[in-house]
Amino acid sequence: MPQRQRLLIDVGNGRTKFGLATSETILERREHATRELSPDAVREVTRGWAFDGAVICSVVPKAVPAFREVFGEKLIELCHDTNMGVGIRYPKPESIGPDRLANAVALAHMHGAPGIVIDFGTAVTFDILSADKFYIGGVIAPGLRLMTDYLHERTALLPRVDLHEPVSVIGQSTEAAILAGAAFGYRGMVKGILEALKKELGSNDAHIVATGGDAEWIISGMGESIAVDPDLTLHGLRIVGNLHT
Repeated sequence: MPQRQRLLIDVGNGRTKFGLATSETILERREHATRELSPDAVREVTRGWAFDGAVICSVVPKAVPAFREVFGEKLIELCHDTNMGVGIRYPKPESIGPDRLANAVALAHMHGAPGIVIDFGTAVTFDILSADKFYIGGVIAPGLRLMTDYLHERTALLPRVDLHEPVSVIGQSTEAAILAGAAFGYRGMVKGILEALKKELGSNDAHIVATGGDAEWIISGMGESIAVDPDLTLHGLRIVGNLHT
């Protein structure tokens, strides 16, 4: 008997990720520009995929009606009061980004607690899971590309740069200097936040997982034992779907 399949939808500020999954794994992935989403676009992106229901997390509320129109009651919208298999200990749980909850779910079920998820997106977010598997809060800082693009947009002479590993921390051109700030400076920020979080958690053994577009590049140069899972958010949605079978 074939396994039941679900559609997983992670709506980000720039791109929306679609995953076709069974209860245990993600089979296929597709993407679409979030600003161009419509009911017809959703149908086109998912054409050829067979699934029984859909699970969505979205940081762009105005994008969600398109999915409601297409999937109706078969759509599970992840929010603070959804059954997730983890608790929430947070003053205003309704204000937590659904993608951050999906990350916490994946962390708890796939890696363990206590733990920290670093999600490198338009913003870089750090989300914290307590030892008893409660979401307890986190940190939000500017994303890497947001920071470098802002330098270009707000200055007369600084160019936009393509991110790659700099040869030296001492930049011998404007582009090289920006790259050094992006690579070494950004990694320094991430390390500093992690050290403060681990100190406040009272644990040097916290499970740390990174995800998002720039995760691999940033983590590769940090010299720390941090797992990288580009599908972490989708896995969180997959697990939420399993809890609603």
